[in-house]
Amino acid sequence: MKGFLKQLKEGILDNNPVLVQLLGMCPTLATTTLVENAFGMGLAATAVLICSNLFISLLRKFIPSQVRIAAYIVIISGFVTAVELLMRAYFYSLYQALGLFIPLIVVNCIILARAEAYASKNKPLPSVIDGVAMGLGFTFALVLIASVREILGSGTWLGFQVLPDAYPKMTFFVLPAGAFITLGFIIAAVQKIRNGAAERARLRELASLRAEFLAQKNEKAEEKEEMTV
Repeated sequence: MKGFLKQLKEGILDNNPVLVQLLGMCPTLATTTLVENAFGMGLAATAVLICSNLFISLLRKFIPSQVRIAAYIVIISGFVTAVELLMRAYFYSLYQALGLFIPLIVVNCIILARAEAYASKNKPLPSVIDGVAMGLGFTFALVLIASVREILGSGTWLGFQVLPDAYPKMTFFVLPAGAFITLGFIIAAVQKIRNGAAERARLRELASLRAEFLAQKNEKAEEKEEMTV
């Protein structure tokens, strides 16, 4: 359970594929005009991540290293096709909104990176958990960016009005330039929080070392005093 929670925390916060690793920028910028689109894209990529990680982990001992990337793409493309057909059958409006970016999941660098760096070197269960963690991290980043863009650009969130009608809609945030600006500010905020946490951890470590040094110094002083007496 601790390992599962650690992987989730790493995928969503500490090692987020979008906000920390800066992977998958193309779908991140293109599909975050609305929260609904971002959520759909995130879930589609998560499903492909989980399934491809599982199968690549199961087949990792049988795939020759010389053709591993080609084999990964074949496995991933099969699951992407399945997701695409399911979306066309049951979520056609979302499928139309996402358009070309559903088939492009095949070459999404997040999925290929997890296949190469993790699934091909670990057992099936940890690989599935890694797919869940990274998929949720990707979805979280997309929804966060889309929330800012939809609220500021349209005054709505998931189609519900959240800002008054008198609010002057900033359509700039719906445009591609708004995606870059929003992503930049969110990444800067995340880095500020991460650096602050790292600095606090460093200060705690220094305080602990100082306390240990003073304790040793006092112990030596007491021993010297006893020897003098």
